[in-house]
Amino acid sequence: MNSFPIEDFQGVSTPFYYYDVALLRRTLAELCARSPRGSVVHYALKANSNRALLRVIAAYGLGADCVSGGEIALAVESGFAPGKIVYSGVGKTDREINMALSVGIGCFNVESVAELGVIDALAADAGVIAPVAIRVNPHIDAHTHHYITTGLSENKFGVDISQIPDVVEYVMRLSHVRLRGVHFHIGSQIVSMQPYETLCATINKLQDDLESRDVKMDYINVGGGLGVDYEDPDRHAIPDFASYFDTFSLRLKMREGQILHFEPGRSIVCQCGTLIARVLYVKEGLNKSFVIVDAGMTDLMRPALYQAKHKIENITSRGPERVYDVVGPICETSDSFGSAIMLNEAQRGDLIAIRSAGAYGESMASRYNSRDLPGVLLSE
Repeated sequence: MNSFPIEDFQGVSTPFYYYDVALLRRTLAELCARSPRGSVVHYALKANSNRALLRVIAAYGLGADCVSGGEIALAVESGFAPGKIVYSGVGKTDREINMALSVGIGCFNVESVAELGVIDALAADAGVIAPVAIRVNPHIDAHTHHYITTGLSENKFGVDISQIPDVVEYVMRLSHVRLRGVHFHIGSQIVSMQPYETLCATINKLQDDLESRDVKMDYINVGGGLGVDYEDPDRHAIPDFASYFDTFSLRLKMREGQILHFEPGRSIVCQCGTLIARVLYVKEGLNKSFVIVDAGMTDLMRPALYQAKHKIENITSRGPERVYDVVGPICETSDSFGSAIMLNEAQRGDLIAIRSAGAYGESMASRYNSRDLPGVLLSE
């Protein structure tokens, strides 16, 4: 069981997110030490856009991976260099594109031919040249939940790899965009290196094909997606960055002058965050015992949306273990954090820790049922 500063939790209204900033710093230090020399790591703000955490991440020199105009504004405000911001997403609005152009972001990761035309027209109106990379859909199965697999042929993301030569020719005819390279993102919560090995082989072949057409690129962006250990967060508090980065260093055939870009999100912030909830009731059913807590799917959506499993602990009880279903107060049957969970015997008022909640927790919170958003407590 992780050692939580329970004394610091006294008087704090639940539910709230507790962030271990020291662990975040250790994670960032390991990431920076393991990333390939000369590469650029862009933190994916969609994982967690808490302003205090963003300032810590920006201080380590990372760039930002943004998927909305709001994220771009927040990244700049938090200290990320505009030239190290990349902008992804299938539905960029004109307002967002204009804002990105005015800020001077490093690259648009473009997802369609239609988007290329719009960016070119808006850049012409602004009198600037927009740097772009084409997001390639490489038909790679990342073997994750179908909601977070983004590289399959039937996905809404990116341009099909078979169309890339034609799209490159189209880009070359545009007057206010500059093709920097290609971008990939095959999915999220990837725990095997095999999909990344396949991605490297795909990129190598694509580069060979484009070079035969006299197309040179300085930008290769392999996205993110590295998974974390939700079952044993204490044993694997920091992801295996060494294997992840080594896979690309050893298998990707980079050309002279090219810069390799990464876009991790979950792997940076997931383990430093915990959702702290309080037991409202212990309900004895006919065949089950329920621990009803004051946090719900409005505070942590992943279990309801992805059927995700988080380690759950009773951090104030030292009683014997019992089996419970841990559920929230929302008027939805899907508002459940876990079934048949072993917890120290629970009673009203106990504090429950839902671990590995630093990614896609606070950032996905909502006010459904007119509930308040969860609070935040940082370790420093």
